[in-house]
Amino acid sequence: QVQLVESGGGLVQPGGSLRLSCAASGSILSIDNMGWYRQAPGKQREWVATITSRSITNYADSVKGRFTISRDNAKKTVDLQMNSLKPEDTAVYYCHVPSRGPDYWGKGTQVTVSS
Repeated sequence: QVQLVESGGGLVQPGGSLRLSCAASGSILSIDNMGWYRQAPGKQREWVATITSRSITNYADSVKGRFTISRDNAKKTVDLQMNSLKPEDTAVYYCHVPSRGPDYWGKGTQVTVSS
């Protein structure tokens, strides 16, 4: 079992920045891919970014150039630096770790971009 706990959400004005963090714990020796998803009100959950254990990154087109994903393998954490935030970035952000069984998800952290 893996537990994922997100932190760092909040209210920010358009153009501002936030940094999300996710800490993994539980009976797991190593983690391959880690990532972030988000779900806006009334919309389906969508993929935001992924980082492999070798720090190869991929981003959704909607956040490319504004968001940066990073990780610390020793601490089993993954961060999402979000810059130039837009109102359309408002959503609950979820940490995600795929597995051979059911994927692992955090409970989410709210990000609201509003003036």
